[in-house]
Amino acid sequence: MLKVGLTGGIGAGKSEVSRLLVEHGAVLIDADRIAREVVAPGTPGLAAVVDAFGEDVLTADGSLDRPRLGSIVFADPEKLAVLNSIVHPLVGARSRELEAAAAEDAVVVHDVPLLTENGLAPLYDVVVVVDARPETQLDRLVRQRGMTEEDARARMAAQAPREKRLEIADIVIGNDGSREQLRQRVREVWADLERRARDKARPTP
Repeated sequence: MLKVGLTGGIGAGKSEVSRLLVEHGAVLIDADRIAREVVAPGTPGLAAVVDAFGEDVLTADGSLDRPRLGSIVFADPEKLAVLNSIVHPLVGARSRELEAAAAEDAVVVHDVPLLTENGLAPLYDVVVVVDARPETQLDRLVRQRGMTEEDARARMAAQAPREKRLEIADIVIGNDGSREQLRQRVREVWADLERRARDKARPTP
């Protein structure tokens, strides 16, 4: 099994790359999606969050009020650390379960937005970084996601600098061009990942 860490700055196109890799046959483990699943209604994760932050972080139907919780934790590093101490172990455990269920020769892609920020590169055999120029990211966030330019710049600034992401990359997928150019680059990267997976699965003499 080849463990791939996939990351990229907001607006760089990481979600599209993960979708294309799945089309080629990758097993995708999406950290963001798992983070939502582990605090769904009825889970021990949600109970722990309510214990830590109170009933105010629930909506009327008993699910987690993400904007409300976000406004609490992002204004207070200590509270953010408490939330991370609840959610991160649960995400890690679920990710390991999904990984263990994959075939021995699988290419398992972990989609991890904060891979660089949290120093997670050593956990993976290969780190793939989806990269775009800051002006491309800004344009996509404003035009495609409807953010204000100020909000988009703030979200970009909250992430690790582009240079830091590129430092940890084994493979870079540039995404400033057309969708077809991206598809072609992902095809090349997939061939490389399959080769690495075969090499890793091959028994050593």
